[in-house]
Amino acid sequence: MNRFDYLRPGSVAEAVAAAAEPGSAYLAAGTNLLDLMKGGVSRPTRLVDVTRLSGLDRIEHRPGGGFRVGALVRNSDLAYDAGFAEAHPSVAEALLSGASAQLRNAATVAGNLMQRTRCPYFYDPASACNKRDPGAGCEARGGETRLHAVLGWSEHCIATHPSDFCVPLVALDAAVEIEGKAGARTVPLEAFHRLPGQAPERETVLEPSDLVVALNLPAEAAAFARHSRYLKVRDRTSYAFAVVSASAALRLDGGQIAEARLALGGVALKPWRAREAEAVLSGAEPTEARFREAADAALAAARPSGDNAFKIELARRLIVRTLSLAAAGTPARMPAFPASAFASGDALHA
Repeated sequence: MNRFDYLRPGSVAEAVAAAAEPGSAYLAAGTNLLDLMKGGVSRPTRLVDVTRLSGLDRIEHRPGGGFRVGALVRNSDLAYDAGFAEAHPSVAEALLSGASAQLRNAATVAGNLMQRTRCPYFYDPASACNKRDPGAGCEARGGETRLHAVLGWSEHCIATHPSDFCVPLVALDAAVEIEGKAGARTVPLEAFHRLPGQAPERETVLEPSDLVVALNLPAEAAAFARHSRYLKVRDRTSYAFAVVSASAALRLDGGQIAEARLALGGVALKPWRAREAEAVLSGAEPTEARFREAADAALAAARPSGDNAFKIELARRLIVRTLSLAAAGTPARMPAFPASAFASGDALHA
């Protein structure tokens, strides 16, 4: 690691002022940042510890069914909050499908949003990477591309965003509260992460010293609780990032889909909201044929970024399965293997 300064501010305003110094980075649990620092991928000269900031570790149940989740809420605490899990079961399922229990007990909500890609070329300082060193090139192009993007990628970057948590959040219109030098603002999560374009080093809309303070879920999102699922296909059932994942949420009325939400993970440098598929599903009967049509619409713009054309067909099939399970109804209890596409429907635990 490089030598660095360490500060522990007493308020959000002090934290924002401290992080305005060039080379600064915010530190919470550090489950991603410290790994990057140890590997020489990230080299901040100042760490601003926000773990003691008051009020950022609360889960607030808002009137009407909305939720405000503080940036420092631990992933496991949110997943096991009974009220939150009942209102947003797909989010809880996504949280419990990621990492190990030990990491979920440490990792924070904001840290999950801010985690960096797991592209091996990004993690290897000896490889050319436009995210680490703008203009250096993308060594993943023509390299090992099995797990790379099939949507929204550019010649400058073909990495994917690794979060499970963000996928159902994008489907449910979550928003991010931000404090910065210019004051407070709220950004829809769908617009929070950036596609690579010609500047893959810009991963989010955050400006220098901006601090994520909370995540908001609107009251309307709870209307999908009875028909909501998150599934991921991974190389192993435990502790693996998604090859492809999908979050589906339906609101059924009279045997028809009154409203549909669909998002994908593991396919792009941001959680991917499939609005074209939602339009196909709206007002339709929840049939497999219609789900296949929606899957085709969701992936109409997909193209391989290397040796990963299989991901497009895999995503197509996973969409159909996730929509089918959502239409059948949210399980009364969390599946024993959360988000596993291969778990039996009756393999449940309390």
